[in-house]
Amino acid sequence: MKAWWAVVRRDLMIAGRRLSDAVAVVMFFVLAVVLFPLGVGPELEILQRIAPGIIWVAALLAAMLSLDQLFQSDADDGSLDLLVLAPIPLETIVLAKCCAHWMVTGLPLILAAPILGFLLNLPATGHFVMLITLIVATPTISLLGSVGAALTVGARRGGVLVALLILPLLTPILIMSASAVDLALAGLNYVPLVLLLLAFFLVSVVLCPLASAAALRLAVE
Repeated sequence: MKAWWAVVRRDLMIAGRRLSDAVAVVMFFVLAVVLFPLGVGPELEILQRIAPGIIWVAALLAAMLSLDQLFQSDADDGSLDLLVLAPIPLETIVLAKCCAHWMVTGLPLILAAPILGFLLNLPATGHFVMLITLIVATPTISLLGSVGAALTVGARRGGVLVALLILPLLTPILIMSASAVDLALAGLNYVPLVLLLLAFFLVSVVLCPLASAAALRLAVE
């Protein structure tokens, strides 16, 4: 646990020195949501109906902005070789870096979502379920994104490649999350979809660090 926390703290310190990257993620999220009412019109009923999809699409795209740098900066300065040769499992290091990425990107998105929900006339019930889905599913975005980031280490235009690799895998999360909020607004049972998101997260916790570590070992070799 000490080694795991040391990696998390290291990545958080690096993110603190590049605070503009984290601010850019949040600003993209806010601007993307705010622009939708300008495009579809100010009708409150329409905004309320499409609010879950708007917020989740914007959150998904915003969280992916920094995924390409999850391992690329370590590869550029040579620290990735040291991480691979470290006496702790590489899978543990990958999991720690995913946790740090979620703290820097996912957590601010969760905090900003309620404010944007009010702007889109989302009812209180929708806010509650929206927060639940974001809390459960945003870590999965970081975990799945780590696989794409590991596969594209050293590649040119890695951000585009990460998006192409990961977006198809994230589509079920988007559908289930937005559908859970819609069910809550309709007064129906949304718990099964939340449980599916939780199951998706648990599977990702087990499989994604293994896949990312294998890809990083290949990249170093």
